[in-house]
Amino acid sequence: MTREAWWITIPKAFVVINVVMVFFAFTTWLERKLLGRMQLRFGPNRAGPKGLLVPIADLLKLIRKEAFAPMAAKEPLYIIAPVVSMFTALAAFSVIPWGNGWTVWGHHIEGQVVNVPISLILIFALGSVGIYGFIIGGWASDSKFSMLGSMRTCAQLVSYEVSLALSVLGVVLMAQSINLVEVVQKQQTTLWFFIPQFVGLAVFLIGGTAETSRPPFDLPEADTELVAGYHTEYSGMRWGLFQAAEYINMITLSGLCVTLFFDGYHFPWVPWLDQFGPIWFVLKLFALVSTFIWLRATQPRLRYDQLMRFGWKVLLPVATVNALATAFLVVLVK
Repeated sequence: MTREAWWITIPKAFVVINVVMVFFAFTTWLERKLLGRMQLRFGPNRAGPKGLLVPIADLLKLIRKEAFAPMAAKEPLYIIAPVVSMFTALAAFSVIPWGNGWTVWGHHIEGQVVNVPISLILIFALGSVGIYGFIIGGWASDSKFSMLGSMRTCAQLVSYEVSLALSVLGVVLMAQSINLVEVVQKQQTTLWFFIPQFVGLAVFLIGGTAETSRPPFDLPEADTELVAGYHTEYSGMRWGLFQAAEYINMITLSGLCVTLFFDGYHFPWVPWLDQFGPIWFVLKLFALVSTFIWLRATQPRLRYDQLMRFGWKVLLPVATVNALATAFLVVLVK
C-alpha cells in the first residue's frame, strides 16, 4: 500500500480543518433556516442573500465582544477548557474517511487525514477527553449554574457513552475490524450495515443525540433551568469555542454514522462513481445533520430523571442484547 507523503498530509489536514469549520458555520445557518420553515417563519434573511452571511456576522460579533470572566474563576483552567473541547472535536474528525484516495501526478492522496488501525477507538477516546473541557469549564467558572451543568454533563455523557459504544459493537463484529476504512470496504463487498444493524443504528442515533447534548437531551445547558449550563459564565470567542465544539461533535458523529452504517463515501451499485466520494459523503452527512435539526424542532426536552432512566433501563439493555445477538449470529454463520 502506497503511503502518503508528509508534505501532502500537513496541507491536507489544514484544508480539512477549514472545510469542517466552514461546514460548522453554515450548519448554524441551516439549523436556523430549517427551524424557521418547520415553525412557519422565515429564519435569518437579513445579512446577505437568504441570510447566508449570518455566520460571518456572528463570527465578527463574537470576536469583538468582551470576554469577561468571574472574579473567582480558576483562571488557567477557565481559559483552557473551551480550547480542549474544540481541539478534541476537530481531532476526532481526522480519522473519518471521506474518499477512496486518489493519485495526482504520481503522488498518492488518502481519503482521510490519518488512517490508523484503531480509528474507531480513537474517536471514542477523543470524545471522552473532550468531555473534560465541558466539566472543567463549568467547575472553573465558580458558578452554581455552571457547576450543575458540569455535573449533568458528566452523568449524561458517561451514561450514554456506554450504550453508544455497545451500539457499534455489532458493526465491528460484522466488519471484523475497528479501522473505519476497512468497515467501509466491507460494506462495499457485502451490504450496508444499517440493514442487519437497524437496532444498533437506532441506539447509535439516540445515544449520539445525548452524547452531543442535542435536543431533546440538552439537559447540561437547559436554558429554562440552568440559564446556559456549563458555559453560563463564558462570553465572546470563549463561548464561541464551546458552541463550535458542540456542532463539530454533531458533524463528527454524523460522519461516523455514515461510515459505520451507510457505506461511507461509496455510491450504491455504480463503482466508477466512487471517485466522487467526498460528494456522496457530504450528501449523506447533510441528511443526518438535518435529522438532528428535525429532532430539535419536534421533540420536547426530557426531565433529567427520565433521561437517566431511559439511558440505563432501556437503551443499555437493548444495545447489550443487540451486541450479543450479533455475536451469536456471526459465529453461527461462520
